Amino acid sequence: MSHSLSERRQLVRTAMKAPYLTREEERELAERWRDGRDKVALERLTLSHMRLVIAVASRFRHFGLSLGDMIQEGHVGLLEAAARFEPEREVRFSTYATWWIRASIQDYILRNWSIVRGGTSSSQKALFFNLRRLRAKLLGKQQNLTDSEVHRKIAEALGVKPQDVAMMSARLSGPDSSLNAPAVDGDEGSADRQDFLVSDEPLPDEVVGRSIDDERRRRWLSSALKVLSDRELEIVRQRRLTDEGATLESLGQSLGISKERVRQIENRALEKLKVALLERQADQSAFSH
Repeated sequence: MSHSLSERRQLVRTAMKAPYLTREEERELAERWRDGRDKVALERLTLSHMRLVIAVASRFRHFGLSLGDMIQEGHVGLLEAAARFEPEREVRFSTYATWWIRASIQDYILRNWSIVRGGTSSSQKALFFNLRRLRAKLLGKQQNLTDSEVHRKIAEALGVKPQDVAMMSARLSGPDSSLNAPAVDGDEGSADRQDFLVSDEPLPDEVVGRSIDDERRRRWLSSALKVLSDRELEIVRQRRLTDEGATLESLGQSLGISKERVRQIENRALEKLKVALLERQADQSAFSH
């Protein structure tokens, strides 16, 4: 059930007044919730980060959905982040939680926009969420671009068709809002829209997400490498796991074999690695890059 307007304003006031947590306080509360299911600790941890939920939700107001509902969905993501957070990783909770908040709100938007229901591809979803930002960035650099040129450049950047960009642009078009307008329903003391302008730099949750994915892939690779023989491992490391891969000829000389034999061993080793990696991770898309 959605919050009423008065409840929403009270939520915003409470969130804005909640004290920030130090790294030590944050870690203590996270550990108390994880280890002892201390609900008081969970409430303090989440309440201190509700302003983050409001800020993230405000970035998606141009989709025309209720801000209150998006804040509620963001709160669900915040609780999910609290349930999964590992304080010993030395990552601030706000950095980790931003990804879950944003993902929860985006899922809500996708469920409530007919434009992206059904079998929508990941590229179309990327277009849905990035069109306005990319358009503003392009026009900020080259203000004389025509709509067709803008659509073509965005299509190239996201791997979609220009006509898809044109259609999405038409559906998402709407009246511009002042950057000085209140970000949250005109509540007194709330921030302006300009306070939530998105930087071109990668979002903290994206940085953390890439770091977590990279660490997971390193673990998979380290485990899979154990299936190789000493010679196979040496060749793969010299050829594939160094900044400047060794040539077949140089490896053949150092190992006392022909470069054709090095190539055969390398191909066999890579096939063994592929099988080992797929056995350890059912999601084959994780290795598509």
